[in-house]
Formats: sequence, C-alpha cells, structure tokens
Amino acid sequence: MADLSLLPPSAIIDGPDLRIGGCSLTEAAAEFGTPAFVIDEQALRDRARAYREGLAARHPDSRVCFAMKSFPSASMVSVLASEGLGLDVVGAGELRIALAAGADPAGIVMHGNAKSDEDIRAALDAEIGYIIVDGFDDIERIDRLARQRTPVLLRVSPGIESHTHAALATGGKASKFGIPVEHVPAAIARMQAAPMIDLRGLHAHIGSQITNLQQFEAEVAAMATLGKFPVYDLGGGLGVRYEPGDVAPTIEEYLEHLVTAVHRHLGPDVELIVEPGRSLVAPVGLTLYRVLTMKQSGLLHVAVDGGMGDNLEHSLYGQRFTPMVIGRWDEPEVLADLVGRHCESGDIVTPEVMLRSPQIGDLVVVPVTGAYCFTMCNNYNGALRPPVIYCYGGVARLGVRRETQDELVAREMGLVVAAQSAR
Repeated sequence: MADLSLLPPSAIIDGPDLRIGGCSLTEAAAEFGTPAFVIDEQALRDRARAYREGLAARHPDSRVCFAMKSFPSASMVSVLASEGLGLDVVGAGELRIALAAGADPAGIVMHGNAKSDEDIRAALDAEIGYIIVDGFDDIERIDRLARQRTPVLLRVSPGIESHTHAALATGGKASKFGIPVEHVPAAIARMQAAPMIDLRGLHAHIGSQITNLQQFEAEVAAMATLGKFPVYDLGGGLGVRYEPGDVAPTIEEYLEHLVTAVHRHLGPDVELIVEPGRSLVAPVGLTLYRVLTMKQSGLLHVAVDGGMGDNLEHSLYGQRFTPMVIGRWDEPEVLADLVGRHCESGDIVTPEVMLRSPQIGDLVVVPVTGAYCFTMCNNYNGALRPPVIYCYGGVARLGVRRETQDELVAREMGLVVAAQSAR
C-alpha cells in the first residue's frame, strides 16, 4: 500500500481518490486545475499552535515569528496571524503583504542583508517590532531616516558551519548575512552612539533544513560570548522529512533542546524569539500535477504540467521528493524521472524515483512542497503561476487564484502603448 507518512495528517485514501482535509483532490483538480498548491489548513494551524504553545510553556517571555519568505502570501499570513504568530519579513515587499493581510506591526521583525532606504522607511512608518541590523550600512540608514528611537536587534554571524546544503547555510564565517563576531563590539559601539537607535539584543540564524539539534545549541553558546542582552532572536532552520528514510526532530524536540540551551547559556530572564519557516509550512503543503506525456529515453521520463515554474528545489538544492500517482495504490512500480514541461534539461521535479504505473492524464501528488515552492514561482516559458487551495473540514477554498494570460503581459509597455493607439 501507499506510504502516506509524508502527507499531511488528514490524508486518507478514498478508493481511487486521495483526500486532504476532507477534500477530494480529484475534485479539486477538476475545479481549480493543475498544477496547484494544496494546503491542509488544520495541519497548518496545529503546527502553529505546537510552536506557539510549546515555546510559551517552556519560556513564557517568547514570540514565534513565521519566516514569511517560505510562503509569502497574504492567505498564509492571515491563517498564522489568527493563531497568534508574528512575522519575520524581508524588505518592504513582504511587509506590504503582511500588513495587507492584517498582521499586527508590533509582532513583525524585518530582515535583509541589503536593505534600501525604501525598506527602512517602510519598517519605520509601520512601527514594526524590531528592525534586524545586518551591517553597518543599516545603522547609518536607520539613524538618518528614523524620527524617533527605533528598537533594533543586531544580527550576528556566529561562525557555525551548518550541516546542510551550502546554499542554505547562513551562519558561517563567509556568510553574507550578519556581522562577524570579531566586528560585533564595533557595531554595538556605533549603535550606542546613534541617537535614533535603541539596541535591544542579538539575532542569529545558522541556516535551513538543519536536523542536528546540537547545531542550535552551538548557536546559543556563541551568542552567550557576546555579552548579556534582554532580547535574543535565534532564527529558525529546523529541517523536515522529504523522503521516507529521512529523520528529522519534531517541533517539541527542537523547542525542548533550544530552550534548555537558552536557559543554560543565556538565562531564563530574556525575551526569546524564534522564526520557523520550512518546519512550519513544508509538511502541510503538497503540489498537485497531471501527467502530460511519457517517454522512454534511457530512463522513463514522466512529464507533468508544472516543474521549474513552481518547484525549483531540486534545481537549486538537489532536493529529492517522494511523488505519488493518485489511484494506483497497489499497482507495480516503475523507475522514472519525474520531469516538468519547461524547455530545460534541468527541469526535474525529482529524478530516479519509483512511481506506480503512471499513465497520461493521471494526477500526481508531490508532498512536502509547502515551503519555498510558492515563494519561487516564475513564468518560465510563459507558465501561469499556480493557485493555492486551502482544504479544511471538507471545503476547498482558494487562497490565491491562478495567474491569467492577461496578467502575464500586463507589465509589457509596448503592448500597452499599442492597445492605447488602437483605441
């Protein structure tokens, strides 16, 4: 039988169909089309509560801020804000989406290794909770643009080489993020001399898809060498399972380990912030595709109606997935490359994977795509960016509709001029 362990908890097989949140994926595909992102809303809420309640039970003076870059949609923000989560935004664009979704500015922190004046002004105008100072240029900009003392945290690069893909490591000595440890005293002195800057504490984030909890303790220990502060933001980074053989800590295990390290190295009397992204949303999302063609060329190529336009994880990070062919639960397996429709040999959803007797027209589910796939959607070959469907209590609702052909060309000035001339 099919292994459902990578799908959201509500996943059940219903004859030839698969249900998520009580919703038929066959019916969802017929109504909303494919490719499409599907979110199990109850599972999303459950994971948000596990983070918020689990952290508060261990460390009451705490805040969970969703790393919005992992799924930058107002539809996602509105759900997580209703569960009491704050937000970690990068730049004025994500902040605009967050505010449009009704997020409380006081619960927002802003990141960015290269913030513009526009980014800083947006954060100041919204009066967000904290601006994360990522370099000396941020200090100058905030002090110049602020009209009142502004609470900030200083991002530190703790020099920890994370056990993850190189593109996902952010805390090493050569990272573009944060202030190297040896420059922290100078940055602190600069901020203490800036009349518009109120330095409240330190921030660090060592990377993404980290499954070794000892790495997080090393991060906390490194922060403790830099002096005592009232606020510590330890970022996110907890990894998730993408294949059946993967092992990843649970949210509870992560929080227990992290808070224990905080109390040991920093003390129980600090404000603690964490910024989960991937570990919060990746497991509750999946992508729904339809098989368009099949071709035997060395290995069997099973091509679906999406690919690099909606999932760049394999292309960028070599991430593997565990796709399933809906309705063919007991049929023989075949080794195949699951590929996309885009005109590039690197357009691979996942290579050399076992699929159960795929046929043209079949629906294929790719689990654990709730993080960073929607984020990096693009219009390669004129593809239309997919919709986002939230499934909850047997009702499927659109959170984001599919892009239209008109929207695809809406910014083309030559076409606008030609249309105006024709009128």
